[in-house]
Amino acid sequence: MAKKKAAKKAAPKKAAKKAAPKKAAKKAAPKKAAKKKSARKPSAAFMRALTPSADLAAVVGSKPLPRTEVVKKIWGYIKANKLQDAKNRRMVNADAKLKPVFGGKAQVSMFDMAKHLSKHLK
Repeated sequence: MAKKKAAKKAAPKKAAKKAAPKKAAKKAAPKKAAKKKSARKPSAAFMRALTPSADLAAVVGSKPLPRTEVVKKIWGYIKANKLQDAKNRRMVNADAKLKPVFGGKAQVSMFDMAKHLSKHLK
């Protein structure tokens, strides 16, 4: 009988624990709504149009583009030509057009790609 009484006492404690997080969740909801009121504005540096070099223009075009658009177009080119390494997806294999952009390297990490792109944007 002692075990049954202990089991009954444990059940109300669990219910009390469950009730507390619900209250905390309700308090957190108004904070999120307040953040939505102030619209996030992109940095002007990201949106400034940059002129690509002749090597980069062969891939993304010669029109001045924001840095974000250049990266999107490079990734579109990489995906369309299946230049991502099959075994290590973080590596990008350079073809004839991308090799001069990547500083003559045959393979570049996707994290180093931004560093190479910045040298070709003015």
